[in-house]
Amino acid sequence: MDFLRPASWEEALAAKAEHPAAVPIAGGTDVMVEINFDHRRPEYLMDLNRIGELEEWEVGEDSVRLGASVPYAKIMEHLRAELPGLALASHTVASPQIRNRGGVGGNLGTASPAGDAHPALLAAGAEVEAESVRGTRRIPIDAFYTGVKRNALAPDELIRAVHIKKADGPQQYSKVGTRNAMVIAVCAFGLALHPETRTVRTGIGSAAPTPIRAQAAEEFLNAVLEEGGFWDNGKIITPSAAKQFADLCAAACNPIDDVRGTASYRRHAVGVMARRTLTWTWESYRGAHRTTEGAA
Repeated sequence: MDFLRPASWEEALAAKAEHPAAVPIAGGTDVMVEINFDHRRPEYLMDLNRIGELEEWEVGEDSVRLGASVPYAKIMEHLRAELPGLALASHTVASPQIRNRGGVGGNLGTASPAGDAHPALLAAGAEVEAESVRGTRRIPIDAFYTGVKRNALAPDELIRAVHIKKADGPQQYSKVGTRNAMVIAVCAFGLALHPETRTVRTGIGSAAPTPIRAQAAEEFLNAVLEEGGFWDNGKIITPSAAKQFADLCAAACNPIDDVRGTASYRRHAVGVMARRTLTWTWESYRGAHRTTEGAA
């Protein structure tokens, strides 16, 4: 195994163009596990730790540009207001040591359906900034996951950053694991309310071959909220509507039985998390709505 250590982003792109099979490594929290267990033996490893810009972020007027190697600990500390769903997901990642090393770019590159960041990124409607010597493009998160541990990157592309719209409404994240820390998700669920567009987005992890959205559930809830004037009146969502939303989220799953849980349990757990996160986010929205009305 040869080790590449570019000193700049331009050198990294040139090295990736010359060695398309090179596996990038920054935090190494996924890659090194696979190598240590001999599940993977790449011909080339490309160390990106000398490229400081990958650990930087920019907060714009409408969105955050998050460098691929920004550690989860930094997201929790500095971006909780702008990216609340991703900050909550970051809290569930492994241990403090791994949260100080791992970043969203690694989750995206590995594209494991159990990656903790994926449900939050799907719910927020993120875009992945991919670059090669040929140029730069943005890949919508909905088109990024192409199969089990496969993504839409071309062989010569590297992930430079992720673009995520700043939250315009409440966001939530839930994860089920076999213990409280240092655990791969049995399943996970993210939910984001987008009052500006009057839409709801979901994200489901570890309950299908890829991270997915529950689009039928979103369409159902969008219709309920619009037809009932809920965005304007801030009323409580009826239990029957919440249950139907949860059932549709569970139905969107296509899980497997494995050592961490059965397929039937995963479906059930996703439904429970969907109902709970909907309750939490809508209560937060109602609280903000009442405060706004009172100020008016």
